Amino acid sequence: MAGHIAGIVLDALLKVVGAGGVVWLVIRSLRRSDDRPRLIFKWLLSAGMIGGLAWIYHRYIADTNSAIVAFLGVALGGMTSLMLFVVWRNSVVAIVARPFEAMYTGGGEEAEPKPFYSIARARQKQGKYEAAIAELRKQLQRFPADVEGQLFLAQIQAEDMKDIPAAEQTIERLCGQAGHAPANIACALNSMADWHLKIAQDPGAARRDLEKLVNLIPDTEFAVSAAQRIAHIGGPEMVLSPSDRKKFVVVEGEQRIGLLKDQSHLKPVEADLGKRAADYVKHLEQHPLDTEARENLAVIYFEHYNRLDLATDQLEQMIAHPNQPARLVVRWLNLLADLQARAGAGYETVRTTLQRIIDRDPKLAAAELARKRIAMLKLELKAQEASRSVRLGAYEQNIGLKRGAKPPATRA
Repeated sequence: MAGHIAGIVLDALLKVVGAGGVVWLVIRSLRRSDDRPRLIFKWLLSAGMIGGLAWIYHRYIADTNSAIVAFLGVALGGMTSLMLFVVWRNSVVAIVARPFEAMYTGGGEEAEPKPFYSIARARQKQGKYEAAIAELRKQLQRFPADVEGQLFLAQIQAEDMKDIPAAEQTIERLCGQAGHAPANIACALNSMADWHLKIAQDPGAARRDLEKLVNLIPDTEFAVSAAQRIAHIGGPEMVLSPSDRKKFVVVEGEQRIGLLKDQSHLKPVEADLGKRAADYVKHLEQHPLDTEARENLAVIYFEHYNRLDLATDQLEQMIAHPNQPARLVVRWLNLLADLQARAGAGYETVRTTLQRIIDRDPKLAAAELARKRIAMLKLELKAQEASRSVRLGAYEQNIGLKRGAKPPATRA
């Protein structure tokens, strides 16, 4: 009794699964079909033939033992199969050929729609800027948030049409759209700053563009780079046109230098590194993220004042600052290791500095170079020690501090 019930349940389950599979196949075929009415007709015709064959089998063949009836049933089943093949032959061939077709066509999936800018680029190259802008606007009507199209439009407006206000409006619209990656915002505002400098010769507007970048995407590498640019905007060379910029004249040198008794006047004038250091400190008070100035200050602290501690402080400030580009951090760690080696620091001190490069990301090429340098570090330190031991004379270590050039504060 239990086995009979289990058989009934299993039979019902198989029928439900089979019916569900047929329904899924029909729906999937309808969704992917280009001619749905024809496909529906083929399904109905097939269902009629299979249903008719099942009815004939149960009505005339299932309950008889006649060989002739059985033969006729087999013939009828073969004829029905042949008719089904005729109805579905094209679909069967398509199913078999589809994997091979997909190898060359990429499959039957619909391609993702993308903007088309080749016509606009062709019009730009022909000097037809109004037509290029018209083509761009057609594409941007369909893809209003496309970054490439908006930047291309702003480029034509600024560089070709010299219409800086229109370019500003385009960049403003791009920056006001939600969902753009920080890299795209940075590219747009850096481009606008470039156009303000090169075309409008307006460093104030360029500075505002970069300040907006810092406000829109703070705490990013792009914000740090923008702050670096802000620190160097405003010099007269940035606003002069190429024809008005300062010209450097090469003065003819002394022709009979070997015959001169006194050649002291030919020596280059030494730079006042103390004043330069003070200028850097003053500059860093206004622009603390100017890494170029801070790095130069660190070198002056070491070279001029012989103060490794002050140089280290400046480099560590940049290394510890978040969102600094990895390549610059590696550069500063290598520079710190150089200064430590030149100052006579011990093996462990220099090795620890180089190990920090490896710890940041052991898979980077910079980490591999640091490993190689650590392997040769003892030889490097011996060479530095030998170069220090052959120096002639003894000099006051704090002589740079006694020339009226006090070392600036360690923090700027």
